[in-house]
Amino acid sequence: MSTPTGFMEYKRELAVDRDPLERIKDWEEFHLHMSEEQLRTQGARCMDCGTPYCHTGIELAGSVSGCPVNNLIPEWNNLIYRGRWKEALDRLHKTNNFPEFTGRVCPAPCEGSCTVGLIGDPVTIKSIEQAIIDKGFEEGWVVPNPPQMRTGKRVAVVGSGPAGLAAAAQLNKAGHTVTVYERADRIGGLLTYGIPTMKLDKGIVQRRVDILEAEGIEFVTNTEIGKDIEGPQLVADFDAVVLCGGATKPREVAIEGRELNGVHLAMDYLNGTIKSYLDSNLEDGNYISAKDKNVIVIGGGDTGTDCVATALRHGCKSVTQFGTVAKAPLERDAINNPWPQFPHVYTLDYAQEEAKALYGEDPRAFSVLTKKFVGDENGNLKELHTVQIERYIDESGRKIYKEIPGTEKVWPADIVLIAIGFEGPESTLIDQFGLEQDRRTNIKAAYGKYTTNVDKVFAAGDIRRGQSLIVWAINEGREAAREVDKYLMGSSVLP
Repeated sequence: MSTPTGFMEYKRELAVDRDPLERIKDWEEFHLHMSEEQLRTQGARCMDCGTPYCHTGIELAGSVSGCPVNNLIPEWNNLIYRGRWKEALDRLHKTNNFPEFTGRVCPAPCEGSCTVGLIGDPVTIKSIEQAIIDKGFEEGWVVPNPPQMRTGKRVAVVGSGPAGLAAAAQLNKAGHTVTVYERADRIGGLLTYGIPTMKLDKGIVQRRVDILEAEGIEFVTNTEIGKDIEGPQLVADFDAVVLCGGATKPREVAIEGRELNGVHLAMDYLNGTIKSYLDSNLEDGNYISAKDKNVIVIGGGDTGTDCVATALRHGCKSVTQFGTVAKAPLERDAINNPWPQFPHVYTLDYAQEEAKALYGEDPRAFSVLTKKFVGDENGNLKELHTVQIERYIDESGRKIYKEIPGTEKVWPADIVLIAIGFEGPESTLIDQFGLEQDRRTNIKAAYGKYTTNVDKVFAAGDIRRGQSLIVWAINEGREAAREVDKYLMGSSVLP
C-alpha cells in the first residue's frame, strides 16, 4: 500500500481539461495532464485492497464492473506513488496492449468499482493510466519488440479496430506471421473512423500502428474480405483467421419522414468529418456540415455525444440531444444501483460541457420520443415532432414506453443525426463464410473460446459480442489470440 491513510488524507483530483469555449474552435485533443506530484498523491489514495474490485472485469446489472482486461491497478498506483514509472509501464503493458487508447476513451468502470468510492470519491485510475503510457512514449521506453523466433504459421486478422489490433499484437508476440486486413484507407477501425480527433488524436493511433508494423505485422488497407478477397480463399491461404470486423450495421428508426434531406446516420456524419479532417483539414468539403444549422441528435450514448461535439466545432446554430431515458440522479441509488455496479449518475460529458458553456444549458432532453420528421416543399427537413414518455419494466422484464398526453412539442431542425446504436455485424462476411449467428445476429462463438462453426475461423470483439466498450474489444482480441495459438501449437504461453 502506498500509504494506509492516503484515501483519508487526500481528495480526488482530475486533470483540468482545456477550456470548453476555446477547444470548440479546433479539433485537437481536449485532455490536459496533471503534474507528477499530483499523480503521486492520487496514487497514494489507492488502498491496495485485499480483493480489488477495480480489476475484476465482471458484468453486473447489464454493465461492466471493474476492468475487463484485469489491469493490475493497485500495483501501478503504488509504483507511481514511489516514482517508479518504468516499472509501472511494464505492469500496465502486461494486461493492456493499448493503454493510450483506454486511458483516453474508456468510461473507467474500474473507478465505479473502486472500494474508496464506497465512502467517498474513487481513485483517479484513468488519469494515472494515461499518464503512465504517455510518459512511456515521452521517455522512449515504448519501442518495437519483435519476436526472436517465428513459428512458420500464418494468421489473418480481419478488421483493425481494438480487437483486431490486440489479437494481431499477441499472435505476433507468439511468433506467428500476422496480416491484418482493413477495408478503410487507414488502420485503426473505430479508433480512427468512429472516435473524433478531439477525444483520440489519430497520431496516437498511428504511433502504435507504426510500432506493431516494426514488430513484423503486415497491414493491408482498402481491402474488404468478402468482396476484394473471398472468405474461403482467405481460409485456404492462412493457417487461421480471426474475424474482428465490429458491429457496424447501424440501427435505423421507423419514423415518418425518415427519407427527408437532412436526416442522417450518426456514423456517416462523424466519419465524413474525420476523413475530411485527416485528408485536407476539412478543406475538401467532403462531409456533412452543421454550420449555422439547428441540429438534433437522437440518441443519448457516446456516439450521440460525439455528434454534439462535432456539430459545435462545425459552428451549428443550436444542438439538442434526445434520450429516451429519464435524467439520472445526482448520487448513486444505493438500492437499485449499489457498489460495485457502474454508477448511473448525472454527469456532463465533454460535449455537454461544451454546449452548456456556449449556450448556457445542458443540451440533452430526457425521456423524449420522436414521432415524425416534417419537411418543406423541396423535401428538406424543417422540423421534428416529439412527445415526453415514461419508461417502466413490465412483469416479464420488458422495457415499456408510455406517452404522456399534452407533452407534444415541435422542434426546428435542419439536421437530424440518428445515433441509437448498432444492430450487429454486417452480413456479407458472415454469409460468405457460412458462419452461425446468435439471436442478436452476432457471430456465434463462445466467450473464452472464440471458435466458430467453421474450422480455422475465430471471432472476437463486437462482431461476436455486439456493440461494446473498447476495453472489452482488447480483452477479447487478447484472449482470442491465446486460443488461436493453442489451436496452432497445441498449447500457449499467452495470457
